[in-house]
Amino acid sequence: MINKRGLGKGLGALIPEGEETNQNSIVEIKITDIEANDKQPRRAFDDEALIELAESIKIHGVVQPIIVRKLGSSYQIIAGERRWRASRLAGKKAIPAIVKECSNLEVMELALIENLQREDLNAIEEAMAYKSLIEEYDMTQEEISKKIGKSRPAIANSLRILQLPEEIKNMIAEGKISQGHARALLSISGDKKQIEMAEKIIANQLNVRQVEKMAKDIKQKKKKDVLPNAFQIEINQLEERLKTALGTKVTIQHKKNKGRIEIEYYSNEELDRILDLLEN
Repeated sequence: MINKRGLGKGLGALIPEGEETNQNSIVEIKITDIEANDKQPRRAFDDEALIELAESIKIHGVVQPIIVRKLGSSYQIIAGERRWRASRLAGKKAIPAIVKECSNLEVMELALIENLQREDLNAIEEAMAYKSLIEEYDMTQEEISKKIGKSRPAIANSLRILQLPEEIKNMIAEGKISQGHARALLSISGDKKQIEMAEKIIANQLNVRQVEKMAKDIKQKKKKDVLPNAFQIEINQLEERLKTALGTKVTIQHKKNKGRIEIEYYSNEELDRILDLLEN
């Protein structure tokens, strides 16, 4: 497999160098003895694409073995669920597989890496996978970053998408709006306004840059209603200084001689990092 994104070790972590061609490591396992992984990051499988793959498997068989682990009397898929599903559709009784010993965490990590390398995950599936690693396995964003070869800010931005309303998350999962659109929507306050903008994106086929400009105009208009222009410039500069210092979004709300500072964080780890900066 060509590593398109430089993500971790990918299938190299599953199949050591030279093992791919070692036929002794590949076994035939009954389709009915294999079960899907309920922690699989990928949730959406295109029915039409599965049917096409099934037709190919009927003719050529399964070219690349799936990766499984022994789990009780059955096997659980680590990588290759799409091939397994298509083989069932093709009426196959068995499928070539490589059996590996992996912990629950390793299974989650490797399934995530494989899907990211294949570009199989939508933005919501990707964010939910990161969330699971953090909540279920106590991994930090920094640890995830090292495992999959993505920057910590990229992971933090991915997690932020989960703050959007369910209606918008469904639009992202269905491919109606992109991850770039989603990031732009996050800068708009209020679920209702975010949903209205998302609907405009779809109806008018707006690109990300157009949405970013519209979101910026909305934000600036809101601030102009509260503060004089000259003073607003100073507030904006202060926000930028704090954003740079803390590495996260900071909003200053000022009216007359009082106000408040809002510091955003997207995980417990992010909160701890910010607190450490404030205490030092």
